[in-house]
Amino acid sequence: MKLSQSTLSLIEETIKKAIAKFACGCEQTIVTDIHLQPVQSSGDLLIFDDDDNELAHATVEEWMTYEGDDFYENVERIFANMLGNMKKEGAFDKLTIMKPYSFVLVDEEKETIAELLLMDDDTLMVNDELLKGLDEELDDFLKKLLE
Repeated sequence: MKLSQSTLSLIEETIKKAIAKFACGCEQTIVTDIHLQPVQSSGDLLIFDDDDNELAHATVEEWMTYEGDDFYENVERIFANMLGNMKKEGAFDKLTIMKPYSFVLVDEEKETIAELLLMDDDTLMVNDELLKGLDEELDDFLKKLLE
């Protein structure tokens, strides 16, 4: 799925609108997850908190015309990249949400599909890129240890 730049901007602005509710400068809020729910048939992007309170909503027209069977895999990749870039840019630095919390992709039944981004100072999420070559490194370590 290849989305236009205007669609990517719409999605990012919707995420920013949702997190702006936690940038009030007041006391810290306890939220364990921020749920992103894309609905292919209607094009809706719903973002809500743990208590199912809607934080933001947008309509992504390009989703309605997508015909592939891999919709969630594509939006997972798009959201993960976008959230990672937003984190690098410091978009989540001034939020009054107590860490750890996660951005989670959910389906229409609100079942978790994937954890997109974990915000925690002490925890590193393990992904394929991080694990690349780990088998060889462990084998080398074990070989040297047994010599």
